[in-house]
Amino acid sequence: MILKTSLRSFFAHKGRMVLSLIAVVLSVAFISGTLVFSNTATSTFDRLFASTASDLSVQKAKDDIADGEQRGGKPSTVPVDTVQKLAAQPGVKTALGQVFVQNAILVDPATNKSVGPTSGAPTLTGNWVDTPRNSVDITSGSAPAGKSQIMLDADTAKKAGLKLGSPLRVITTSGNYDFTLSGIVTFRTTNPGAALAFLDTPTAQQDLLGETAFTTVELYGDGSRTDDQLKQQALAALGSGFDAKTAAEQKAENAKGVGSFLNFMKYAMLGFAGISLLVGGFLIINTFSMLVAQRTREIGLLRALGGSRRQVNRSVLTEALILGVLGSTIGLGAGLGLAALLIQLMKAVGMNLDASSLDVTWTVPVASYAVGILITVLAAWIPARRAGRISPMAALRDHGTPAEARANRIRAIVGLAVTGLGAASLAAAGASDKAAQGGELLGLGVLLSLVGFVVIGPLLATGIIRVLGAALPALFGPAGKLAQRNAMRNPRRTGATAAALMIGLALVTGASVVTSSMVSSANAQIDSSVGADYIITGQGPGIEVSPAAVTAARATPGLAHITEQKALRAALTAPDGTTTKTNVVAASKTFTEDFHMPVATGSAEAAFNGGISTDQDFADKHHLKVGDRIKVDYGQGRTQTLAVGAIVSTGNSMFDNAFFTGIDTVAQVIPAADLPGDVAIFGKAAPGADRAAALTALQKSVAAYPQLTVKDQAGYKDLIQSQVNQLLYMVYGLLGLAIVVAVLGVVNTLALSVVERTREIGLLRAIGLSRRQLRRMVRLESVVIAVFGALLGLGLGLSWGVTARKVLATQGLETLTIPTGTIAGILVASAVVGLLAALVPAFRAGRMNILAAIATD
Repeated sequence: MILKTSLRSFFAHKGRMVLSLIAVVLSVAFISGTLVFSNTATSTFDRLFASTASDLSVQKAKDDIADGEQRGGKPSTVPVDTVQKLAAQPGVKTALGQVFVQNAILVDPATNKSVGPTSGAPTLTGNWVDTPRNSVDITSGSAPAGKSQIMLDADTAKKAGLKLGSPLRVITTSGNYDFTLSGIVTFRTTNPGAALAFLDTPTAQQDLLGETAFTTVELYGDGSRTDDQLKQQALAALGSGFDAKTAAEQKAENAKGVGSFLNFMKYAMLGFAGISLLVGGFLIINTFSMLVAQRTREIGLLRALGGSRRQVNRSVLTEALILGVLGSTIGLGAGLGLAALLIQLMKAVGMNLDASSLDVTWTVPVASYAVGILITVLAAWIPARRAGRISPMAALRDHGTPAEARANRIRAIVGLAVTGLGAASLAAAGASDKAAQGGELLGLGVLLSLVGFVVIGPLLATGIIRVLGAALPALFGPAGKLAQRNAMRNPRRTGATAAALMIGLALVTGASVVTSSMVSSANAQIDSSVGADYIITGQGPGIEVSPAAVTAARATPGLAHITEQKALRAALTAPDGTTTKTNVVAASKTFTEDFHMPVATGSAEAAFNGGISTDQDFADKHHLKVGDRIKVDYGQGRTQTLAVGAIVSTGNSMFDNAFFTGIDTVAQVIPAADLPGDVAIFGKAAPGADRAAALTALQKSVAAYPQLTVKDQAGYKDLIQSQVNQLLYMVYGLLGLAIVVAVLGVVNTLALSVVERTREIGLLRAIGLSRRQLRRMVRLESVVIAVFGALLGLGLGLSWGVTARKVLATQGLETLTIPTGTIAGILVASAVVGLLAALVPAFRAGRMNILAAIATD
């Protein structure tokens, strides 16, 4: 009977469930789409790695200090005779020497623009070797032969508008080399987003490595030995100094690199989906609360006929279960479409996944149904309990739901207690001296303050809306007064509706405060620390400034000097015997003219003239003072002992956790040929020179190196702001789903409220309220609720953002910036959202027939 009653009730009120259904669908679609996309990408790459990995890959052993990173602008190499040694081993069918580097830059000479990915994926340049498991096939032209030919992958060639016979320049640390495109290759499975360029073997060795060697030797067995046996044989034959990876180990290593990127995307999107589910939960609570209130007499009749509280409770929960199952089913299907859309977006950045083979594992439907049904049923549980407490006689007399005075007292006590704990946690986070501890307290404070505001939201609604709507009667007459009172009539409903908006806007506001503070702090640090007039850096991660580019920059007229900056991995051993692996920054002596280091003791000049600098935290931890000596080990037996020349104050991200020394100092133990390239160079205008003219001349000097950007201080600040804004816009976009669901909540609340007040609306129309006034009343009520939610969200977001900035102050966020423009925009946008959300409910209310509305039961 309960099931039959629930089904009839659900389909009788299906129109009132539509917006709640949409909220479930959107949230589940986000979850299922994310999981399907992640599974598809992971399985695609797994197939790529499995089909192209050699049975054994041999390379130079990783340096314990450098962790296998490239050194001296080129990777570690193995001698050419390694190929013959390994080919002679039992069980080896083929041994091939390969050359591949990631630091070569491809440039189209016709346009002087970089050719390759802009999404952070690498550009791989190497020698063409026809292996038993090629990842690509030659689909046009022929393999490169001689010093003037190069082959390129089809995706990169198409994006750059290159074809057979087109010129292509390769810029390496050793110089610039011009080639002609002889062939096009196409990936067999997927293009992971990288650009691939191939030279013949002698040319690759000479131009990319500067020596006759290989970066790896790839072995393919004849089947008589396992991969592990081949590995043991190879290492035994070569001796120490080599490393070998089986096919399984290569696959795991490659998958780990790709997996970190995919996991970041997956968990970030699932996090925002969770926020949307939370917001949707408030919508579902409101929907079922209002449906229970509207069906008070129906439920009372069911109780009078013998229905127990438990049966009534089950009836409401069964309707929620139906809603959850239906929403999850539709959401699961929509998620497949979302996954296909994500794959198309990845194609736009060069990752050609196959949308025709979506990988839907058993975890996708299980997660979709579990989350969709669980959230829906949990959200409906409170209204269901309330329905079960309806008295049969009170319901038949239309007295409504039971009195909630006691519940409100409990709500006030719990809400204030939780909010107080949240505020205390935020205060403790702001007062913490350690970023890690402060971060933990910040997370706890965000959670508790959010829960607290959700709990006490209904209690705040009456007072705040009374103030917000104070001007409505004067401005809009009876419609304004009625709108104010309607918004205050049911504080619990108003609070739940506003809470949905509050969550999304609080996160947006908090993110805006942090990012604005990041930009202003970076600008302040540039103003106080950077004396250089020009900054030259690579346009992507890992792109160095080649020696040829440095030489061209030095020849620029109007410059006083050029300062080089390099980064080296090293192990620092303090006098107390502890060793720390870190980066050491080696720079020209003119670094002290281009940067104002906040030196606490010692001098910057001493650090760059045969010494080294440390920051205050490192010095305190290891009880260092100026003059103490630190052993610096750069690996490969290259060590030196340097005196501490300067101890730098903390609080500036440019110098925190950094160790500075001179290039001349490092060159005493590392040959010039093995020194890494410059990560950046800095220019200083000559005294009396026109800085704008010098900037133009410098840009012209390095115009042949399009992988570099040349900025003055103002341009560098703009670059930082644009990078931060990209992150912020991504957050805004992902939070947009939560805000859409919140807007659906406002629409749903108003729509159900109009149905609930049908008789009241008919009476108002009967005593003279016009259709126009009625529509205005509904719109104003919506605007007041939306602005109320925005104010709560702004308050929470500001407290979170200000505290987060305080926690990160030791990491360089010293300047607090409140984005007043964003805050004003949020308030205006909230009012507009409230106005738009009320359009359909207001229109329906205005169309009601007066007599039919009055006669409504």
